[in-house]
Amino acid sequence: MEFVATEHIEHKLALLPGLPGCYLMKNENGKIIYVGKAKNLKNRVRSYFKSSHTGKTARLVSEIRDFETIITNTNKEAFLLEITLIQKYQPYFNIRLKQGTGYPYIKITNERDPMMKITGQIVKDGAYYFGPYPNVYAAEETMRFIQKVYPLRRCQGHLGRPCLYYHMGQCLGACFKEVPVAAYTAQIEKIKRFLNGQVGPIKQELTDKMQVAAAKMEFERAAELRDQIRYIEQTVERQKIISNDHTPRDIFNYYYDRGYVSIQVFFIRQARLMKREKHVLPIINEPEEALNTFISQFYRRKNNLPPKEILVPKSLDATSLEEVLDIPVRTPQRGEKRQLLALAKKNAKLVLEEKFRLMELDESKTLGAQDEIFDALGLPRGHKIEAFDHSHIMGQDPVSAMVVFEDGRPAKKLYRKYKLKGEVEHQNGADEAANTREVIRRRYSRLLKEHSDLPDLILMDGGEIELSAARDVLENELGLDQLPIAGMVKNDKHRTTALLFGPDDNIQPVALDHKSQGFYLLQRIQDEVHRFVITFHRKTHTKNSLSSQLEAIKGVGPKTRTKLLRQFGSLSKIREASLADIQALGIDKTTAQMIKLSLTPTTLSNK
Repeated sequence: MEFVATEHIEHKLALLPGLPGCYLMKNENGKIIYVGKAKNLKNRVRSYFKSSHTGKTARLVSEIRDFETIITNTNKEAFLLEITLIQKYQPYFNIRLKQGTGYPYIKITNERDPMMKITGQIVKDGAYYFGPYPNVYAAEETMRFIQKVYPLRRCQGHLGRPCLYYHMGQCLGACFKEVPVAAYTAQIEKIKRFLNGQVGPIKQELTDKMQVAAAKMEFERAAELRDQIRYIEQTVERQKIISNDHTPRDIFNYYYDRGYVSIQVFFIRQARLMKREKHVLPIINEPEEALNTFISQFYRRKNNLPPKEILVPKSLDATSLEEVLDIPVRTPQRGEKRQLLALAKKNAKLVLEEKFRLMELDESKTLGAQDEIFDALGLPRGHKIEAFDHSHIMGQDPVSAMVVFEDGRPAKKLYRKYKLKGEVEHQNGADEAANTREVIRRRYSRLLKEHSDLPDLILMDGGEIELSAARDVLENELGLDQLPIAGMVKNDKHRTTALLFGPDDNIQPVALDHKSQGFYLLQRIQDEVHRFVITFHRKTHTKNSLSSQLEAIKGVGPKTRTKLLRQFGSLSKIREASLADIQALGIDKTTAQMIKLSLTPTTLSNK
C-alpha cells in the first residue's frame, strides 16, 4: 500500500540531510510512535512515504502525521542514540524488551572469606558470576554440588567454633580460624574450571577418593563420592558437548517472513547449550536492522551478564555491533559454530511458522475486534483502551479501578486501583458523578504531569451521568477535549448492550453487532473492569470492617491495629492466636487479654 504524504511532510522531506542520525515518527496527537536510525536520513525517511508497504509498516505510515530528526556524527552514535530514545519513549511500533532478564546466576562474593549464592541481580562489585542457568532449580543443584566438592565459606564466619558445615566438609573453616587467601583462590580456580565445562579432572579426582574410601572401609564416604560422580554423569556429561572450547558465547540468528522476524538466542556455557530465548516480533524496517537493534537492547537489560563472544549471521553489521557493545562479534565460516548458527535459524523458522498458524486464529479476536470498536465510534484506529468502574456499599468504602487493553489484549501490568474520598449524597448512596470526577482527575492529571502517553479511548462503565462527569473533567479542567471517551451500557440483566458516545447535548447509543468480535471484546472489557473493581472493593471493605471492630476495643490504638492487621489479616486468625502470639508483636499483656476477651464469641445459656 502506498500513502500520499501531506503538504507539511513533503516540505520537511525536502529539507532532510544526507547524514547519519535518528528519526522520530509522530501521530496526530504528537505521540512518538516509532524511532529509527539511518546512515542517510534523507533516503531512509523518504522511503516511508515514497514506497509501497504492507503489514505493520503500512499501519505505521498510515498513522504518521509528523516527524523530527536528530543528526549524529557517526553511524555508531546513531546506533547508541536510537537505543536511548527507544528506552525513553517506549514507542508502540519499536521492538521493546523487558528491562530485567529474570535469569539466575551463581555468584562467588568478593570479600575476605568468599561464599557462593544464587542471585538474579548482576552488580559491579568485583564478584564472579556464572550463568545464566535455565531456572533456579538448575542453579541450586549446581551450587550444592560445588559446595560439597569445592567448599568456600558456608557459615557467617568468626563463630569461635567449627560450624556444622565444617564438620560435613562443606566449609573451609572461617567460622573458627583464619583461612589463607591462597586456599580460597585455589578453590575458586577449580570452581571456574568446572563451571567452564572442564569436568574431567574433578571426575577423576572424585573416583580416586571413592576408591581410597572404599579401601579403608569408609562406605558412607565412598557412597557420597559415588553420588557426586553420578551427578556429573547425569546432569553435566549427559548434556551434549557442542563446542570444543569453553568460551562463554551467545549465538543470534533469525528468520523473516510476512513482516515478522523470529529471533533465536542460544546461550553456550560450559561448552553446552545452557539456555535459549525465542522472540517473534512484527517489525517496520529490514530484519537485519531489527536484529541489530534487538541485540543492542538485549545487553542493556538489567542482570544480563555479557559473554566473551557473540556469533551472528553474515548479513549483520558485526563491526558496528562490536563497537557499540565492546564485545567480540564474529560470523563463523565453518565447523561446529557455523552449524550452531544454522541450528538457531532452523529453530527460528519453526517458531515463526507456528506463530502464523496461531495468529490466523487470534487476529480477528484481538486487533480486528478493537478496530471494530474504533470504527463504530467514527474514531481513527488506536492501540490502547483504558476502562473504569466504581464499587461501594451505600456510599461506604468507595473505590474505583482501571483496566487497560492494548490491541485487544489485557495489559494487566498497567491496571490501577483507586481508593476514593466518596462524597455521599444524602441517603442515596455514593455520588457517582463525584467519584467519576475524582478518578478521572487523578489518573489523567498524573499522566500529564509525568508526560506519559494518553490512551486512544476511555471507556466508563455506566450511563450519561458518568460519561458527562468524566468529559467535564477532561475538557474543562485538564484541557484534554480531544481525548475520546464513551460509556459502556448494560441492560436490566446486567449484560453489555451498547456504547454511549457524543457531546453532552447529543449523547447517543452506538450499537455493535452482537455477534461481532468487536462486541465480544467490549463485553470482555466491561466484565474485566467489573471483576477487578469488585475484587478490590471486597478486600478494602473486609479490611476496613476488621479495623473498625478492633477500634472498638479499649486500649487498641492505630499502631496496635496496624500490627494486628499485618500479622493476622482476619478476626478468625486473631481469635486463634495465643496470648503469646499477640504479645510477640510488642503488645502488653493487659491489652492482649482485652483483645482476646473482646473477640471471643459469648455463649448464652438458660438455666
